Amino acid sequence: MAPQTMTVIEMSEAGGPEVLVPGQRPVPQPGDGEVVIRVAAAGVNGPDLVQRRGHYPPPKGASDLLGLEVAGEIVAVGAGAGRWQVGDSVCALTNGGGYAEYVAVLADHCLPVPEGVSAVDAAGLPETYFTVWSNVFFGQDVPEGGTFLVQGGAGGIGSTAVQLGAAMGLQVFATADGPEACAWCTELGAHRAIDFRTEDFVEIVRAAGGADVTLDILGGDYVARHIKASRADGRIVSIAFNAGSKVSVDLMPMMLKRLTLTGSTLRSRPDGFKSAVARDLEARVWPHFAAGTLRPVTFATFPLEKAGEAHATMEAAQHRGKILLVPGA
Repeated sequence: MAPQTMTVIEMSEAGGPEVLVPGQRPVPQPGDGEVVIRVAAAGVNGPDLVQRRGHYPPPKGASDLLGLEVAGEIVAVGAGAGRWQVGDSVCALTNGGGYAEYVAVLADHCLPVPEGVSAVDAAGLPETYFTVWSNVFFGQDVPEGGTFLVQGGAGGIGSTAVQLGAAMGLQVFATADGPEACAWCTELGAHRAIDFRTEDFVEIVRAAGGADVTLDILGGDYVARHIKASRADGRIVSIAFNAGSKVSVDLMPMMLKRLTLTGSTLRSRPDGFKSAVARDLEARVWPHFAAGTLRPVTFATFPLEKAGEAHATMEAAQHRGKILLVPGA
């Protein structure tokens, strides 16, 4: 039975990691189609950092607390929760509220914890797997054996993209910072890891015939470079703009190569879309964990109350894989 109150992480104001402070709130109750999860761990993601800085407000009706993914045990179910029961071990995508001991989520946005994955490590799966799968593979015609360029292959999104691309039979070219990070990307399944400080990914990818799909987390002047690195009829998917969202670019090469430039944010997508992605992940991707072709990539865990330290670690950009918060640690 859940207690009446819980520890959460709140923002005292918009700002740096120091604005994340523990607080107390009532434990949520499940609404129609919802379950309440006792959080074993919550993932820390790029959008959390942007929201903390005051630039990514939650959608209408969503929790003001940070946290877009969790894993743990279901402790309560609402009407219409479908297959899920109290005691089930799940991981879930949330619209917010993950930085807490308990969180209410839509039942359809839950997935079983994959076979062979711990409840803590599973918390680092939903946000990146929903993001990469929905942008690169879900409903898309991805050429068999095609070339997949992944920027930031050692980060949370990047390490997921490298593994997924390799598991789906693509030739993955991943950029990373330094020899050790490159070696780690190769270990995850990259066909070629590119040290962006000493190598030109455009030349390397073009020498291999060009990229069929590019996963762009950078924007800025990289947009033109991605166009140059693309193969004819290729697709460039922007999911973040770490180098800036405003660019000046010659689009003539895009037209001549018949490229598709697209982008999306996951949090604002309709609930039904996320539910469809969840079921597709469970059917087509989750079995790869049991087979050993996919694995969680947890870099570090922090106690929930140390959320500010977790954010500072992520902002230092030296991590490989996911950073997690663990209540009660």
